[in-house]
Amino acid sequence: MHSAVELVWLHGALAITAALYASVGQAGGTGYIAILGLAGFGPEVVKPAALALNILVASIGSIHFFRAGLLTWRTCYPFAVLGAPFSWLGGAINLPAAIYQPVVGALLLLAAGQMIRSARWAAEKDEVAPSQPPFVFALIAGAGVGLVSGLTGIGGGIYLAPIIMSFNWIETRQAAAVSTVFNLLNSSAALAGAWTTLEDLPAPLPGWLLAVAIGGLAGAFLGAGRLPPAQLRYILASLLLVAGLRMLFGPG
Repeated sequence: MHSAVELVWLHGALAITAALYASVGQAGGTGYIAILGLAGFGPEVVKPAALALNILVASIGSIHFFRAGLLTWRTCYPFAVLGAPFSWLGGAINLPAAIYQPVVGALLLLAAGQMIRSARWAAEKDEVAPSQPPFVFALIAGAGVGLVSGLTGIGGGIYLAPIIMSFNWIETRQAAAVSTVFNLLNSSAALAGAWTTLEDLPAPLPGWLLAVAIGGLAGAFLGAGRLPPAQLRYILASLLLVAGLRMLFGPG
């Protein structure tokens, strides 16, 4: 049992995490896993809960970005067409944590550094960014990100967004929008796969869903049209930094 103070802390932490992640097109899976783990919940609760929270926040973000005119079929489907099958392939491969965690953690830290470097010129980069990503490179990126996502069990958007922004394939807000859809597809597929082994969803889940819905609405609202591109990149850099350090130094 958790005390009233602990419950307030838990729901507040989930809401803040959802807001930060949603502002840059992420669903927040790594954050939810960390928070629920710190609260003492086991994997049988954390995994399905994190996926369900991911789906809700990604859905909210997708709606907001679509209404803002930042989502189009052409910007999304090249990343998804190979992302889903390669994500399934990655999920079927069981590599030791000692191999993939340091590699992926280092890549996340490198991406964080690149985001910090690029944030200063984000506005200028967005002015010359194309409206559509290069098709072949988007296919390759989607396949690579899908594979890594399946291997690590982390939503693919956290890997995809820095790639898109680093190569300036589309402008910052569009990159956040594409990441949101990518997260929604990956999380939905993962929960569908996990559903066959679930006895029931966690009892506290409705309250957690409400908390992340509030945070996700606020974050998606800011990310879709209020925060400057540079701020979006700094927020993403911070999330990448935390995720990278967790992969390198967290539990295996």
